Amino acid sequence: MKFDLHCHTNVSDGQLSPAQLLERAAAQGVTHLAITDHDTVNAYPDLDCPVGITLIPGIELSTQWRNRGVHIVGLNIDVDNPVLQTGILQQQAARAQRARKIAARLVKQGLPDVHDEALAAAGGSNVGRPHFAQALVAQALVPDISAAFKKYLGDGKVGDVRDVWPDHDVVIEWIRAAGGIAVLAHPEHYKFTRTKLCELLRDFVAAGGTGIEVISGKQEEKITRKLATLADDFGLLASVGSDFHRPGTSWSELGCCAPLPAQCQPVWSQW
Repeated sequence: MKFDLHCHTNVSDGQLSPAQLLERAAAQGVTHLAITDHDTVNAYPDLDCPVGITLIPGIELSTQWRNRGVHIVGLNIDVDNPVLQTGILQQQAARAQRARKIAARLVKQGLPDVHDEALAAAGGSNVGRPHFAQALVAQALVPDISAAFKKYLGDGKVGDVRDVWPDHDVVIEWIRAAGGIAVLAHPEHYKFTRTKLCELLRDFVAAGGTGIEVISGKQEEKITRKLATLADDFGLLASVGSDFHRPGTSWSELGCCAPLPAQCQPVWSQW
């Protein structure tokens, strides 16, 4: 079995349609897949799954912890749960507010207002920083997406707006209400010290979080060992996900994750 429990479609900030993503996952030998678009489950209605793939309903929700942006994946959720659906509506309103704030901040940096261009790039999906990056590239304000994030949109940059997101414990409750498992997404992404990450994990567990991504895409073995140890220390289930967004990124290709260390209890053992 090959699990990939974190990936994105063009319903949020991915490039492929849900059907195209499923087709690619099948070609990559994935047997169990969770589509975890940002703050939406709109990839799931009327989605036909290819033979050989088990689809696990999921979502990636934006939150904040001690004024730091943190993402939490919900796995094996009831996508129609009313508590979750209400939370999603709140997230979509927050995304619209965040988009306006990002645009205003970029204008203060002397750039033109690219709010409408970012919305157009989103194509009706949840607008995010990648869509602002596309708008900046389209207007030749930066040479490429990477430069847009490095200069304006990356973590800690002027376009990194976090104050619109709910606290992590609120989002965990939405996931639990929907019958799902709350998983801390890509822990190394936050660049916390070990002490700070342990503080986050203590708060995460206290709020009802039960999983952690031990493997996120292709990563160094020492990172996997570190996160596997933390999963043990905090009694957390272990998840794996590529965080796939688009073809051409070998480090986050669908199904690229290495097997979990033997010491880990997989998140799917609870299904």
